Amino acid sequence: MDIKLLELLVCPVTKGPLEYLRENQELISRSARLAYPVRDGVPIMLETQARTLTDEECER
Repeated sequence: MDIKLLELLVCPVTKGPLEYLRENQELISRSARLAYPVRDGVPIMLETQARTLTDEECER
């Protein structure tokens, strides 16, 4: 994932910052408790495609 792109992207739900987890290929929005997938280097920024974070994942 391009770091400059990551700096421009925000969560579509909260408009807050995102954190990239390379090992999971996901963009994390802790405030929305959502993880957006990154497929073939392309972030899928749709709430319907995101998975809900567990309590444990939100605390990290």
